[in-house]
Amino acid sequence: MNVTTLMAELERRHPGESEYLQAVREVLESIEETYNLHPEFEKAKIIERMVEPDRIITFRVTWVDDRGEIRTNLDYRIQFNSAIGPYKGGIRFHKAVNTSMLKFLGFEQTFKNALTTLPMGGAKGGSDFDPVGKSDAEIMRFCQAFMLELWNNIGPDTDVPAGDVGVGGREIGYLYGMYKKLAREYNTGVLTGKGMTWGGSLIRPEATGYGALYFVQHMLDRAGRSLKGSTVAISGFGNVAWGAAKKATELGAKVIAISGPDGVIHNPNGMNDEKIAYMLTLRASNQNIVAPFAERFDDATFIPGKKAWSIKCDIALPCAFQNELGEEDAKELLANGTWCVAEVSNMGCTPEAIATLQGAGILFAPGKAVNAGGVATSGLEMTQNAMHISWSAAEVDEKLHYIMHSIHEACVKYGKQEDGYINYVKGANIAGFMKVAQAMLEQGIV
Repeated sequence: MNVTTLMAELERRHPGESEYLQAVREVLESIEETYNLHPEFEKAKIIERMVEPDRIITFRVTWVDDRGEIRTNLDYRIQFNSAIGPYKGGIRFHKAVNTSMLKFLGFEQTFKNALTTLPMGGAKGGSDFDPVGKSDAEIMRFCQAFMLELWNNIGPDTDVPAGDVGVGGREIGYLYGMYKKLAREYNTGVLTGKGMTWGGSLIRPEATGYGALYFVQHMLDRAGRSLKGSTVAISGFGNVAWGAAKKATELGAKVIAISGPDGVIHNPNGMNDEKIAYMLTLRASNQNIVAPFAERFDDATFIPGKKAWSIKCDIALPCAFQNELGEEDAKELLANGTWCVAEVSNMGCTPEAIATLQGAGILFAPGKAVNAGGVATSGLEMTQNAMHISWSAAEVDEKLHYIMHSIHEACVKYGKQEDGYINYVKGANIAGFMKVAQAMLEQGIV
């Protein structure tokens, strides 16, 4: 495999798909040396097949808003790779959703799911529907119209969607209600992130953030550091950021910053139960602003137009969106003494930011490893649904601990350099790739 040649061909075939091309390039550069040690992969053209999705389902969704106006949105489901299990990946509702974004997310999901040790392939879906400012009734009508088009392309052994940006427990409920009506069967295994009264798993809402902190804890333990007493800056204030803030606080860290599109909250005294719960209130408001946090809590300050990375911290956790932490942000973090950055969002750092952080020799880990606890717990939810049982929170948490430990060990195995530095990006990419590639090889040319 020659990365330059392969990327030139992909850029010719998929012009302008910047997020997708960025994600592919990062993986190819990490695995090139390993891939070229396996002539059987080259003979079967594994990488040429792996970088293209199995199929892209595109559809139009039309719905009616509260004023009686007819609205139309563009919607997608990208089933990327099913070599190791049924397609699995979230649904994202955001005005910036397009094919490039979802292809990048589906590609990343394939490797992330492989890292979890569970039998799940990679997929992603979504819509350019913007939930900001929408009423519950509008969100319900849109979800029902969305599922009307999607339902016959998914199933518990075919493709199992979950939530993502803009899609939480409320949206999953509306989506499943329509699926059940259309399919005429009560099969809760078709979606994950469900409510606890109808097939959901305990700690699933917290799982992405919890798993991220378990991974960070393993990184720090290996480096002789500790979460206890460390200061943490988190971008975002939605479900993922909430789980990360909750677990970081439980483990003795002080979360001193959260942020939104409107600016950053400086929270020098850290989080407590009331503040953590209020993050969910902010998310549920559909306003997508973080400023009210400072109005609610006297010891917090809102700084408009600034990012979380402007607050001096030990550990930075991007939890919001792809490419949210750029090169200048990385330099600012280093200047402020930050010694650990872990992507909790998918591809949260730009390539330039990653190069800057790794060049400085600080701890850095990519989203496909750090945030895999969310989809891992979705996989555990699928297992509970298939067995018609419900595990306790302690049982789920124990399994999540084991999975995140296994992911960390795989990253160390493939990412350890001669100087002792752990390149977690390389380790995660190679570990995920080897599992998917071997499965594809064994299943023939299909």
